[in-house]
Amino acid sequence: MPDKSSLAICAVAALPLFLTTVPAAAQNQTSPIAQPGTASLRPRHVSGRITIHPGRLLYRRCVDWYELQHRPNGAVLYPQMRCSWVRG
Repeated sequence: MPDKSSLAICAVAALPLFLTTVPAAAQNQTSPIAQPGTASLRPRHVSGRITIHPGRLLYRRCVDWYELQHRPNGAVLYPQMRCSWVRG
């Protein structure tokens, strides 16, 4: 079993290894986000809206009418509409 003085010498010799710090990769100055002129690497804002662009061969045909619905207070006319994509 090693004596206490040799353990103390090894601990003092290894002390500089534990005191040196290595900068993290995210904090490095060579990070692409930290460099000027690299705005294209940053994430862009994406819209949550869905847009439908049908081709020229399609158009929307809608049919509308009034429907008589019977309610407890009496008969009421309600507008109705049904649409579909058709080839033109």
